[in-house]
Amino acid sequence: MVGEAARRTAARCAGRHVLAIQDTTVVQSRGGGGLYLHPVLAVDAEDGAILGLVHAEFLARAGGRKGSRRDRPVAEKESRRWLTGAEQAAQVCAGAAAVTVIADRESDIFAAFADRPAGVALVVRAAQDRSLGDGGRLFARADGLPVAARATLDLPAKSGRRARETAVALRFATVELARPRNGVRQGLPARVSVNLVDVREIDPPAGEPDVHWRLLTTHAVANPVEAFAVVELYRRRWAIEQLFRTMKTQGFDIEGLRIGEAAPRCRLVTASLIAAVTVQQLVHARDGAAGQAPLRPMTDAFEPEDRPLLDAFCAELEGKTQRQKNPHPRHSLAYAAWVCARLGGWTGYYGKPGPIVILRGYLHFQAAKHGTTTLAAYNV
Repeated sequence: MVGEAARRTAARCAGRHVLAIQDTTVVQSRGGGGLYLHPVLAVDAEDGAILGLVHAEFLARAGGRKGSRRDRPVAEKESRRWLTGAEQAAQVCAGAAAVTVIADRESDIFAAFADRPAGVALVVRAAQDRSLGDGGRLFARADGLPVAARATLDLPAKSGRRARETAVALRFATVELARPRNGVRQGLPARVSVNLVDVREIDPPAGEPDVHWRLLTTHAVANPVEAFAVVELYRRRWAIEQLFRTMKTQGFDIEGLRIGEAAPRCRLVTASLIAAVTVQQLVHARDGAAGQAPLRPMTDAFEPEDRPLLDAFCAELEGKTQRQKNPHPRHSLAYAAWVCARLGGWTGYYGKPGPIVILRGYLHFQAAKHGTTTLAAYNV
C-alpha cells in the first residue's frame, strides 16, 4: 500500500520544490513502549498543497532501553528512521526541482546531517546543545548572536497554546557541529557545517509558553530574507500534525483499534494513513483558486472513474442560491472537496469545512462507490 501511494506521489513531485515532512506518532501505547508510526509526507513548498505519502514504517518500542541508548550505533537505534525517511524522500521525489526534509527536535542527530542524500536539504529543529568545532556550545552561540531582524508571525492554536499574532526576533549564523563522542558509527566527518536560524518571541503573553525555535539547515542563509524563508519552510510542518489529528480520536481513531495481531492492525492503520492523506489534500483544496493557481486535479485524491459519481452527488447537493452552488471547475480537487464537505454535513453558509467534516463526507462517498460497484458487478 505504501509503495503504491509513493509511486503516485512521485508523479506529482515533478518540477516542484517538495518538502518531505517526517514525524512519529503513537498507534498503541503500552507501558514504556508500544506501537508507533513514522510517515513522510510530501508537501508543495510554494502553496502547501499535499502531494501525497512518501514513506511510512512502524516501530515496536519496548521499555527499559534508555540506559544503553548512547552506546548503540545509530543504525541499531530507532533514530535510524530519520535517515531512512530522507533516503526515501530522495528516491521518491527524484523528479522534483528541489527536496527539503523537515523534521522536529527528535530528528536532531549528527548522522542526519553527515549522511544526508545528495541533492536533499534539511531543516531540523535543534534539540541538543551540541559541541561546536571551535569548542563552543550551540545554544550559547545562538544566545550571543545580534538580532538581525524582527517580524510578526501568526501562530495557529495547538495543545497548550491559543492562536495569536506575535512579534519575534531573528538571529542567524553559520556553525560547525562537532561529531559526538558516543553512539556514532565510524567514518563520519569530524565536523559538519550548517546554518543556525534562531527565532524567539519578544514579549509572550502572560501564562502562555513562549515561542523559541532553533533551526539547523543546510539551506544557504546569508541575510534575513533567506533566514525567514527557512522559518516558513519549518512552519509547513504543521501539515503532518493535522494528518495525525485526522488519524486519531476524532477521525479514524487508530488508537481505539481492538485488533490483537500485529499484521492486520498495521495493515488497517496503513490504510487509514493513506485515507487521512487524501482528506488533508481535500482540506487544502477547499478554497480553490484563492489558495491555488492552477488548481490541482481531482485525480490527486480520486480515481478517474470516480467522476460520474462525484458529478451525480454534486447535482444532488447543489441548491438554488449561488452560495449553494459548487463554485469550482468540474473535476478539480477543489470541486471534489466541495462535494465531500457537503456530504459531511457542511451547509455552505457558515465557516470553512474542517478535516473531520470532510472525512465524514469522504467516507460517505467511498461507501456509495462501493455500493454502486457491487450493484454493477451483479448487473443490478
